[in-house]
Amino acid sequence: MASRARKKQQRWCTQPLTPLMEGPDPEMQEEGTKKESSWEVIREWFRLQKGGGLGVHGSSSFSLSLYGNIPSKTQDLRLLLGVLGCPLAPIPLATDPLHRLHIKDIPIETSSACYIIQQYLAATGCLKQEKGMKNMYTTGTMKMICCETEISTGKSVKSLGTRSGENGCFVLWQMSPGMWSLELVVGCNKVVAGSNGKIVWRHTPWLGTHAAKGPHRPLRRIIQGLDPKSTASLFAKAQCLGEKRIGEDDCFVLKVAADRAAVMERNEGPAEVIRHVLYGYFSQKSGLLIYLEDSHLTRVQAPGNDTVYWETTIGTSLWDYRDVDGVMIAHEGRTIATVFRFGEVSMQHSRTRMEELWVIDDVVFNVPGLSFDYFIPPADIFDVDNSP
Repeated sequence: MASRARKKQQRWCTQPLTPLMEGPDPEMQEEGTKKESSWEVIREWFRLQKGGGLGVHGSSSFSLSLYGNIPSKTQDLRLLLGVLGCPLAPIPLATDPLHRLHIKDIPIETSSACYIIQQYLAATGCLKQEKGMKNMYTTGTMKMICCETEISTGKSVKSLGTRSGENGCFVLWQMSPGMWSLELVVGCNKVVAGSNGKIVWRHTPWLGTHAAKGPHRPLRRIIQGLDPKSTASLFAKAQCLGEKRIGEDDCFVLKVAADRAAVMERNEGPAEVIRHVLYGYFSQKSGLLIYLEDSHLTRVQAPGNDTVYWETTIGTSLWDYRDVDGVMIAHEGRTIATVFRFGEVSMQHSRTRMEELWVIDDVVFNVPGLSFDYFIPPADIFDVDNSP
Protein backbone atom coordinates (compact mmCIF):
# COMPACT_ATOMS: atom_id res chain seq x y z
CA MET A 1 0.00 0.00 0.00
CA ALA A 2 2.83 2.37 0.84
CA SER A 3 4.47 1.75 -2.54
CA ARG A 4 1.18 2.47 -4.36
CA ALA A 5 0.77 5.73 -2.46
CA ARG A 6 4.33 6.68 -3.32
CA LYS A 7 3.70 6.01 -7.02
CA LYS A 8 0.63 8.23 -6.95
CA GLN A 9 2.66 11.04 -5.41
CA GLN A 10 5.38 10.68 -8.07
CA ARG A 11 2.94 10.74 -10.99
CA TRP A 12 3.81 13.46 -13.50
CA CYS A 13 1.26 16.09 -14.49
CA THR A 14 0.68 16.41 -18.22
CA GLN A 15 1.24 19.81 -19.82
CA PRO A 16 -0.17 20.78 -23.22
CA LEU A 17 2.39 21.58 -25.93
CA THR A 18 2.16 24.51 -28.31
CA PRO A 19 0.90 23.30 -31.72
CA LEU A 20 3.54 23.30 -34.45
CA MET A 21 2.99 24.35 -38.05
CA GLU A 22 4.45 21.33 -39.88
CA GLY A 23 2.09 20.99 -42.84
CA PRO A 24 0.77 23.52 -45.35
CA ASP A 25 0.17 26.96 -43.88
CA PRO A 26 -3.60 27.71 -43.78
CA GLU A 27 -2.80 31.40 -44.25
CA MET A 28 -1.37 30.60 -47.66
CA GLN A 29 -4.39 28.71 -48.97
CA GLU A 30 -6.01 31.80 -50.50
CA GLU A 31 -2.96 32.20 -52.74
CA GLY A 32 -3.92 29.04 -54.59
CA THR A 33 -1.13 27.17 -56.25
CA LYS A 34 1.28 30.10 -56.37
CA LYS A 35 4.86 28.95 -55.88
CA GLU A 36 7.39 31.13 -54.12
CA SER A 37 11.11 30.78 -53.76
CA SER A 38 13.05 31.82 -50.68
CA TRP A 39 14.28 35.05 -52.31
CA GLU A 40 10.67 35.96 -53.22
CA VAL A 41 9.71 35.73 -49.54
CA ILE A 42 12.52 38.17 -48.71
CA ARG A 43 11.53 40.47 -51.58
CA GLU A 44 7.88 40.55 -50.50
CA TRP A 45 8.89 41.22 -46.90
CA PHE A 46 10.85 44.30 -47.99
CA ARG A 47 7.95 45.47 -50.16
CA LEU A 48 5.64 45.16 -47.18
CA GLN A 49 8.06 47.10 -44.96
CA LYS A 50 8.49 49.86 -47.51
CA GLY A 51 4.77 50.22 -48.02
CA GLY A 52 4.03 50.09 -44.31
CA GLY A 53 6.87 52.41 -43.37
CA LEU A 54 5.89 55.17 -45.81
CA GLY A 55 2.17 54.93 -45.24
CA VAL A 56 -0.12 57.15 -43.24
CA HIS A 57 0.06 55.10 -40.08
CA GLY A 58 3.84 54.57 -40.13
CA SER A 59 3.46 50.90 -39.25
CA SER A 60 6.47 49.03 -37.88
CA SER A 61 7.76 45.58 -38.80
CA PHE A 62 5.46 44.08 -36.17
CA SER A 63 2.43 46.06 -37.29
CA LEU A 64 -0.80 44.63 -38.66
CA SER A 65 -0.19 45.56 -42.30
CA LEU A 66 -1.12 42.60 -44.45
CA TYR A 67 0.07 40.77 -47.51
CA GLY A 68 -3.10 38.93 -48.37
CA ASN A 69 -4.19 37.56 -45.01
CA ILE A 70 -0.65 37.19 -43.66
CA PRO A 71 0.22 39.59 -40.79
CA SER A 72 3.60 41.25 -41.03
CA LYS A 73 4.62 39.60 -37.73
CA THR A 74 4.34 36.27 -39.54
CA GLN A 75 6.36 37.72 -42.41
CA ASP A 76 9.04 38.76 -39.89
CA LEU A 77 9.28 35.21 -38.56
CA ARG A 78 9.52 33.81 -42.09
CA LEU A 79 12.34 36.21 -42.88
CA LEU A 80 14.18 35.21 -39.70
CA LEU A 81 13.85 31.50 -40.43
CA GLY A 82 14.68 31.98 -44.10
CA VAL A 83 17.92 33.84 -43.37
CA LEU A 84 19.07 32.38 -40.03
CA GLY A 85 17.27 29.01 -39.85
CA CYS A 86 19.46 26.69 -41.91
CA PRO A 87 21.85 28.59 -44.20
CA LEU A 88 24.56 26.66 -46.05
CA ALA A 89 28.27 27.34 -46.40
CA PRO A 90 29.42 28.78 -49.74
CA ILE A 91 31.54 25.81 -50.86
CA PRO A 92 31.58 22.01 -50.44
CA LEU A 93 33.87 20.30 -47.96
CA ALA A 94 37.31 19.42 -49.32
CA THR A 95 37.82 15.76 -50.21
CA ASP A 96 41.63 15.79 -49.89
CA PRO A 97 43.00 15.67 -46.33
CA LEU A 98 45.15 18.61 -45.27
CA HIS A 99 48.29 16.52 -44.79
CA ARG A 100 48.25 15.52 -48.48
CA LEU A 101 48.67 19.09 -49.70
CA HIS A 102 52.19 19.85 -50.97
CA ILE A 103 53.26 23.15 -49.43
CA LYS A 104 55.88 23.79 -52.14
CA ASP A 105 53.27 23.72 -54.90
CA ILE A 106 50.86 26.29 -53.45
CA PRO A 107 51.02 30.09 -52.88
CA ILE A 108 52.21 31.51 -49.58
CA GLU A 109 48.67 32.69 -48.72
CA THR A 110 47.38 29.12 -49.03
CA SER A 111 50.30 27.50 -47.20
CA SER A 112 49.88 30.00 -44.33
CA ALA A 113 46.19 29.09 -44.15
CA CYS A 114 47.09 25.37 -44.01
CA TYR A 115 49.39 26.04 -41.05
CA ILE A 116 46.67 28.01 -39.25
CA ILE A 117 44.16 25.21 -39.82
CA GLN A 118 46.62 22.65 -38.42
CA GLN A 119 46.93 24.81 -35.32
CA TYR A 120 43.13 24.95 -35.13
CA LEU A 121 42.86 21.15 -35.30
CA ALA A 122 45.45 20.86 -32.55
CA ALA A 123 43.71 23.46 -30.37
CA THR A 124 40.35 21.69 -30.67
CA GLY A 125 41.86 18.29 -29.84
CA CYS A 126 41.07 16.68 -33.18
CA LEU A 127 44.69 15.67 -33.82
CA LYS A 128 44.78 13.66 -30.58
CA GLN A 129 41.64 11.65 -31.31
CA GLU A 130 42.43 7.96 -31.60
CA LYS A 131 38.96 7.01 -32.84
CA GLY A 132 37.16 8.98 -35.50
CA MET A 133 33.75 10.50 -34.89
CA LYS A 134 31.09 8.40 -36.63
CA ASN A 135 28.11 10.60 -35.78
CA MET A 136 27.00 13.45 -33.55
CA TYR A 137 23.81 14.45 -31.74
CA THR A 138 23.32 18.09 -30.70
CA THR A 139 20.49 19.99 -29.03
CA GLY A 140 20.30 23.71 -28.44
CA THR A 141 18.08 26.70 -27.76
CA MET A 142 17.97 30.10 -29.40
CA LYS A 143 16.20 33.41 -29.54
CA MET A 144 15.65 35.03 -32.93
CA ILE A 145 15.13 38.78 -33.04
CA CYS A 146 14.13 41.02 -35.95
CA CYS A 147 15.76 44.22 -34.74
CA GLU A 148 15.07 47.08 -37.13
CA THR A 149 14.63 48.08 -40.76
CA GLU A 150 16.26 51.15 -42.25
CA ILE A 151 14.63 52.62 -45.36
CA SER A 152 16.41 55.36 -47.29
CA THR A 153 14.57 57.44 -49.89
CA GLY A 154 17.63 59.43 -50.91
CA LYS A 155 16.63 62.51 -48.93
CA SER A 156 15.82 60.93 -45.58
CA VAL A 157 16.36 57.72 -43.65
CA LYS A 158 13.57 56.13 -41.66
CA SER A 159 13.99 53.36 -39.10
CA LEU A 160 11.16 50.94 -38.39
CA GLY A 161 10.64 47.98 -36.12
CA THR A 162 10.75 46.97 -32.49
CA ARG A 163 13.26 44.69 -30.82
CA SER A 164 10.99 41.69 -30.34
CA GLY A 165 11.75 38.06 -30.98
CA GLU A 166 10.76 34.45 -30.67
CA ASN A 167 12.31 31.67 -28.61
CA GLY A 168 13.07 28.32 -30.16
CA CYS A 169 15.10 25.13 -30.04
CA PHE A 170 16.74 22.71 -32.45
CA VAL A 171 17.94 19.12 -32.74
CA LEU A 172 20.81 18.27 -35.08
CA TRP A 173 22.03 14.84 -36.16
CA GLN A 174 25.19 14.41 -38.20
CA MET A 175 26.90 11.41 -39.74
CA SER A 176 30.15 11.58 -41.68
CA PRO A 177 30.64 12.31 -44.45
CA GLY A 178 28.17 15.04 -45.32
CA MET A 179 24.95 13.61 -43.88
CA TRP A 180 22.92 15.68 -41.42
CA SER A 181 19.36 16.29 -40.25
CA LEU A 182 18.07 19.45 -38.56
CA GLU A 183 14.74 20.11 -36.86
CA LEU A 184 14.26 23.69 -35.72
CA VAL A 185 11.22 25.14 -33.97
CA VAL A 186 10.73 28.89 -33.47
CA GLY A 187 7.42 30.33 -32.36
CA CYS A 188 4.77 28.03 -33.78
CA ASN A 189 6.72 27.11 -36.92
CA LYS A 190 8.92 24.12 -37.59
CA VAL A 191 11.68 24.02 -40.20
CA VAL A 192 13.16 20.68 -41.21
CA ALA A 193 16.29 20.34 -43.34
CA GLY A 194 18.71 17.58 -44.15
CA SER A 195 21.24 15.99 -46.43
CA ASN A 196 22.00 12.41 -47.45
CA GLY A 197 25.46 13.35 -48.70
CA LYS A 198 24.21 14.11 -52.22
CA ILE A 199 21.02 16.19 -51.90
CA VAL A 200 20.44 19.08 -49.51
CA TRP A 201 16.77 19.80 -48.88
CA ARG A 202 14.59 22.01 -46.69
CA HIS A 203 10.93 22.09 -45.70
CA THR A 204 9.04 25.12 -44.38
CA PRO A 205 5.26 25.45 -43.93
CA TRP A 206 5.10 28.37 -46.39
CA LEU A 207 7.43 27.05 -49.13
CA GLY A 208 6.96 23.31 -48.81
CA THR A 209 9.85 20.97 -49.60
CA HIS A 210 12.59 21.97 -52.01
CA ALA A 211 16.16 20.95 -52.77
CA ALA A 212 19.10 23.33 -52.66
CA LYS A 213 20.61 24.07 -56.04
CA GLY A 214 24.28 23.86 -56.85
CA PRO A 215 27.05 21.73 -55.33
CA HIS A 216 26.51 19.83 -52.09
CA ARG A 217 27.39 22.23 -49.27
CA PRO A 218 27.53 21.77 -45.47
CA LEU A 219 25.12 23.31 -42.97
CA ARG A 220 26.48 26.54 -41.53
CA ARG A 221 25.48 25.58 -37.98
CA ILE A 222 27.82 22.60 -38.16
CA ILE A 223 30.91 24.64 -39.05
CA GLN A 224 30.30 27.38 -36.47
CA GLY A 225 32.04 25.55 -33.64
CA LEU A 226 30.20 22.21 -33.57
CA ASP A 227 32.41 20.07 -35.82
CA PRO A 228 36.03 21.28 -35.97
CA LYS A 229 37.00 18.68 -38.59
CA SER A 230 34.29 19.91 -40.98
CA THR A 231 35.38 23.50 -40.34
CA ALA A 232 38.99 22.58 -41.10
CA SER A 233 37.92 20.75 -44.25
CA LEU A 234 35.97 23.81 -45.41
CA PHE A 235 39.05 26.05 -45.02
CA ALA A 236 41.46 23.45 -46.45
CA LYS A 237 42.13 25.55 -49.56
CA ALA A 238 41.59 28.97 -47.98
CA GLN A 239 43.72 32.07 -48.39
CA CYS A 240 45.22 33.94 -45.45
CA LEU A 241 44.36 37.62 -45.83
CA GLY A 242 46.38 38.81 -42.85
CA GLU A 243 45.51 39.76 -39.30
CA LYS A 244 42.62 41.57 -37.65
CA ARG A 245 41.61 42.27 -34.07
CA ILE A 246 38.20 40.91 -32.99
CA GLY A 247 37.26 42.13 -29.53
CA GLU A 248 40.29 41.40 -27.36
CA ASP A 249 41.77 38.76 -29.69
CA ASP A 250 44.29 39.19 -32.47
CA CYS A 251 43.14 36.86 -35.24
CA PHE A 252 44.32 35.37 -38.50
CA VAL A 253 41.75 35.95 -41.26
CA LEU A 254 41.11 33.10 -43.72
CA LYS A 255 38.90 33.38 -46.80
CA VAL A 256 37.16 30.85 -49.03
CA ALA A 257 34.86 31.69 -51.93
CA ALA A 258 32.60 29.81 -54.32
CA ASP A 259 33.87 29.84 -57.89
CA ARG A 260 31.82 31.29 -60.74
CA ALA A 261 30.63 27.94 -62.10
CA ALA A 262 29.39 26.87 -58.65
CA VAL A 263 27.38 30.04 -58.00
CA MET A 264 25.82 29.91 -61.47
CA GLU A 265 24.37 26.49 -60.62
CA ARG A 266 22.45 28.15 -57.78
CA ASN A 267 20.60 30.61 -60.03
CA GLU A 268 16.82 30.44 -59.70
CA GLY A 269 14.52 32.14 -62.22
CA PRO A 270 15.33 35.87 -62.36
CA ALA A 271 17.61 35.54 -59.29
CA GLU A 272 21.30 35.27 -60.17
CA VAL A 273 23.91 34.58 -57.50
CA ILE A 274 26.90 36.89 -58.05
CA ARG A 275 29.23 35.79 -55.26
CA HIS A 276 29.35 33.97 -51.92
CA VAL A 277 32.42 34.25 -49.68
CA LEU A 278 33.23 33.08 -46.15
CA TYR A 279 35.74 34.52 -43.68
CA GLY A 280 37.06 32.70 -40.63
CA TYR A 281 38.79 34.52 -37.78
CA PHE A 282 41.13 32.25 -35.79
CA SER A 283 42.58 33.47 -32.51
CA GLN A 284 46.38 33.77 -32.49
CA LYS A 285 46.40 33.05 -28.76
CA SER A 286 44.11 30.01 -28.48
CA GLY A 287 44.04 28.80 -32.08
CA LEU A 288 40.24 28.52 -31.92
CA LEU A 289 37.66 29.91 -34.35
CA ILE A 290 36.06 32.91 -32.64
CA TYR A 291 34.25 34.66 -35.51
CA LEU A 292 32.70 33.50 -38.79
CA GLU A 293 31.30 35.80 -41.46
CA ASP A 294 29.88 35.13 -44.90
CA SER A 295 28.55 37.49 -47.56
CA HIS A 296 26.09 36.50 -50.27
CA LEU A 297 25.17 38.79 -53.19
CA THR A 298 22.20 38.10 -55.50
CA ARG A 299 20.98 40.08 -58.51
CA VAL A 300 17.29 39.94 -59.42
CA GLN A 301 16.23 41.05 -62.90
CA ALA A 302 12.48 40.53 -63.23
CA PRO A 303 10.83 41.28 -66.61
CA GLY A 304 9.65 44.89 -66.76
CA ASN A 305 11.39 45.86 -63.51
CA ASP A 306 14.70 47.48 -62.62
CA THR A 307 17.62 45.35 -61.49
CA VAL A 308 17.70 44.87 -57.71
CA TYR A 309 20.65 43.61 -55.68
CA TRP A 310 20.32 41.73 -52.40
CA GLU A 311 23.34 41.35 -50.14
CA THR A 312 23.04 39.12 -47.08
CA THR A 313 25.84 39.23 -44.51
CA ILE A 314 25.87 36.81 -41.57
CA GLY A 315 28.43 37.18 -38.78
CA THR A 316 28.70 34.74 -35.86
CA SER A 317 30.70 35.25 -32.67
CA LEU A 318 31.68 32.02 -30.88
CA TRP A 319 32.62 31.54 -27.24
CA ASP A 320 32.28 29.22 -24.23
CA TYR A 321 34.41 26.42 -25.69
CA ARG A 322 34.09 23.23 -23.62
CA ASP A 323 35.70 19.82 -23.80
CA VAL A 324 33.35 17.08 -25.06
CA ASP A 325 35.08 13.70 -25.21
CA GLY A 326 38.39 15.40 -25.96
CA VAL A 327 37.05 17.87 -28.56
CA MET A 328 36.60 21.58 -27.90
CA ILE A 329 33.06 22.61 -28.89
CA ALA A 330 31.67 26.17 -28.87
CA HIS A 331 28.61 26.13 -26.60
CA GLU A 332 27.37 29.68 -27.04
CA GLY A 333 27.28 32.32 -29.72
CA ARG A 334 25.60 35.29 -31.28
CA THR A 335 24.73 35.65 -34.95
CA ILE A 336 23.89 39.00 -36.56
CA ALA A 337 22.54 39.06 -40.12
CA THR A 338 21.98 42.07 -42.36
CA VAL A 339 19.88 42.00 -45.52
CA PHE A 340 20.71 44.98 -47.75
CA ARG A 341 18.59 45.84 -50.80
CA PHE A 342 19.80 48.39 -53.35
CA GLY A 343 19.99 49.25 -57.05
CA GLU A 344 16.30 49.72 -57.89
CA VAL A 345 16.40 53.51 -57.67
CA SER A 346 19.55 55.58 -57.29
CA MET A 347 20.30 56.68 -53.70
CA GLN A 348 17.56 54.44 -52.29
CA HIS A 349 18.11 51.31 -50.24
CA SER A 350 16.62 49.18 -47.49
CA ARG A 351 18.56 47.47 -44.74
CA THR A 352 17.22 45.01 -42.16
CA ARG A 353 19.17 43.71 -39.19
CA MET A 354 18.29 40.50 -37.38
CA GLU A 355 19.90 38.56 -34.58
CA GLU A 356 20.09 35.09 -33.08
CA LEU A 357 21.38 34.19 -29.63
CA TRP A 358 22.07 30.46 -29.36
CA VAL A 359 23.21 28.05 -26.66
CA ILE A 360 24.26 24.42 -27.08
CA ASP A 361 22.65 22.26 -24.39
CA ASP A 362 23.97 18.80 -25.23
CA VAL A 363 26.52 17.19 -27.55
CA VAL A 364 26.94 13.42 -27.86
CA PHE A 365 29.34 11.61 -30.19
CA ASN A 366 28.98 8.11 -31.66
CA VAL A 367 25.33 7.47 -30.82
CA PRO A 368 24.59 3.73 -31.23
CA GLY A 369 21.95 2.70 -33.75
CA LEU A 370 22.04 5.76 -36.02
CA SER A 371 21.95 4.55 -39.63
CA PHE A 372 21.98 5.97 -43.17
CA ASP A 373 18.21 5.46 -43.38
CA TYR A 374 17.67 8.37 -41.00
CA PHE A 375 18.98 10.80 -43.66
CA ILE A 376 16.83 9.68 -46.62
CA PRO A 377 15.26 12.76 -48.31
CA PRO A 378 11.44 13.07 -48.36
CA ALA A 379 9.68 11.58 -51.37
CA ASP A 380 8.25 14.90 -52.57
CA ILE A 381 11.79 16.13 -53.29
CA PHE A 382 11.91 13.74 -56.24
CA ASP A 383 8.36 14.69 -57.26
CA VAL A 384 9.44 18.34 -57.52
CA ASP A 385 12.58 17.44 -59.48
CA ASN A 386 10.58 15.37 -61.99
CA SER A 387 7.79 17.92 -62.43
CA PRO A 388 7.72 19.85 -65.75
